[in-house]
Amino acid sequence: MRRLLALTGLATLGAALWWRKNPSACPYSQRLFIELPHPGITRARLIEILAPRAGERVLEIGPGTGYYTFEMAARLDGGQVDIFDIQQEMIDHVVREANRRGVTNVNPALGDAQSLPYRNESFEAVVLITVLGEIPDQERALNEVARVLKPGGRLIVGEMIVDPHTVTLGQLRERAGRAGLSLARRIGGPLAFFARLEKAPVAA
Repeated sequence: MRRLLALTGLATLGAALWWRKNPSACPYSQRLFIELPHPGITRARLIEILAPRAGERVLEIGPGTGYYTFEMAARLDGGQVDIFDIQQEMIDHVVREANRRGVTNVNPALGDAQSLPYRNESFEAVVLITVLGEIPDQERALNEVARVLKPGGRLIVGEMIVDPHTVTLGQLRERAGRAGLSLARRIGGPLAFFARLEKAPVAA
């Protein structure tokens, strides 16, 4: 029994290391894992740190099956959530759910976060929750995020230590800093946190 447990532990560790060295999106076939409760990075905490306002345009990169999407959409009276994912199955899932709920301010697009198909300064906020570590070139993606954010705009990143692709707060601060985004606030601790990073406003 001990040997079996030891082998299982080694296999789990090996799989985690492989995932860290081979970043990729969670496949649609494994969507159950992203639909489970997210302790430490709850919807309520997201809304607290995002502080969405009516009329804003928010980009959610990697929405999965919409765990956070509709909570944000409900608070953007006159605004919209643009969902952007590399997997058509995830986008289709969120669109079906939006239609079922009668939500009309969720707009889908397919593509790679390393090359966003949006104009400069298009969004008041960008949200990436347990997604940044899945992107092969994180710095390129963060530069793209900074490009599409309006001056004074905010990037919200959520991470959990149990995610094999997790990005630590220190790594995030350093990589986002090189893209011109500075850490303004954090909710949570080292096991699970939301970080709010901001793009400098236009100088007066």
